[in-house]
Amino acid sequence: MIELASVEETLHWGRELACTLKPGDVVALVGTLGAGKTHATKGIVAGLGSLANVSSPTFTLVHEYNDGRLPAFHFDFYRLDSAEEVLGVGWDDILAADGVVIVEWADRFPELLPEGTRWFYFTIREDGVREVEEGDEMINEE
Repeated sequence: MIELASVEETLHWGRELACTLKPGDVVALVGTLGAGKTHATKGIVAGLGSLANVSSPTFTLVHEYNDGRLPAFHFDFYRLDSAEEVLGVGWDDILAADGVVIVEWADRFPELLPEGTRWFYFTIREDGVREVEEGDEMINEE
């Protein structure tokens, strides 16, 4: 488990993760509102070399960043009600695009994420420190 005590540490964690990513990788981010998923994504996109101003795609559903060493596709499943909606925004085409796909709220439709997806679970402790644990899609299911 990794402890992230600040926004800066979360951004750094994302930049470090980006160094390990290659074309076709999918990163699933799971956690409650405010747990650090979007800040982690900002770090990942920056670590891929993009200078873009990353924001949550809650209303647009996907943002594309094409100015880094790999294209990054940032999804947010929070407002989607069905897997069919995800497919309707070009999910399959994006998975085939040889970029990096980052998905916030990935646990809403885990069946859409391919084998080999890297799952990260964010929790907030009472002292405000974020904890990140890497695991499979079943780690937080009860």
